[in-house]
Amino acid sequence: MRSRSLAACVLGLTVLCLNVTAHAQENYPNKPVHLIVPFPPGQATDIVARMFADRLTRLWGQQVIVENKPGIPGMVAGQVAVPDGYTITVGTSGMLVVNPSVHRQLPYDTLKDYVFIGGLAITPMLIVVNATLPYQTLPELVAAAKKEPGKFNIGYGGVNNTQHLTGEYFKSVSGTNMVGVTYKGSANAVTDLLGGQVSILVDSLAATQSHIQAGKVRALATSSLQRLPQLPEVPTVAESGYPGFESIGWQGLIVPRGTPMPVVEKISRDVQGILADPHMQALLVEKGLLPDARGAAAWSQFVAAELAKTREVVKIAKIQPTD
Repeated sequence: MRSRSLAACVLGLTVLCLNVTAHAQENYPNKPVHLIVPFPPGQATDIVARMFADRLTRLWGQQVIVENKPGIPGMVAGQVAVPDGYTITVGTSGMLVVNPSVHRQLPYDTLKDYVFIGGLAITPMLIVVNATLPYQTLPELVAAAKKEPGKFNIGYGGVNNTQHLTGEYFKSVSGTNMVGVTYKGSANAVTDLLGGQVSILVDSLAATQSHIQAGKVRALATSSLQRLPQLPEVPTVAESGYPGFESIGWQGLIVPRGTPMPVVEKISRDVQGILADPHMQALLVEKGLLPDARGAAAWSQFVAAELAKTREVVKIAKIQPTD
């Protein structure tokens, strides 16, 4: 009899705890939410994060507080946070797939430590040339590069980042021998392209659009699977003879492993709703981005595939991982 009473007591406490948890999830959020941005204020990811933080604050009636924690410390802070949905991190291609591919040891594991809420935006790369060069299409450039191996320098606005890996990936699939030149940032790379120190550049629309519009730089292809609304006349690399080619930067939201799925799904639905707003879509396009409304399941699969692909590109490019 006593064992039955004990069992009934345990069952009652379990039901009570489940009801409390369910109630908390139904009322999520009922206090301020912290959004960790692993980049400094004013950087592109920070700008996008603040756009969404503002919209979520209005939607939820709770303040979404942006916290800038640049680099790996930001990712670790998001990893060790209480898994209750009140600490969200902006995960990027650099942090979630490039870092694990070029560093032997990281204090976080992309696939084991986080739950993926969904996408925010895509940053397509462009392959551009100095407008004084005669090449009007990507196949023309590839033909010239194959005719004279080693003649062309191709610039990247960074080292071991999306620009760098996109260029190396393209060199591999196109079978071209071009000399990669890495820069500390896009500004220096664009300056050398305009000055003729490099013939070709792989960089973002934000870094190159004004020079394309001024007629100083010619865009030959975009690395996204779809053409850009900002440059609808520019074909994709995939359309230019390399089916399936995609190499992009991206941003999305992640939470610590163990966060309740009802909370994850609510955040995901709310973010997808914001991305369905034409005004938000226009704001992202204005900044050289593409909206990415993939929800939790689709974005989880996407990140895993991107990680596998990036690791393969690092091998192909013979980039030596660092500690």
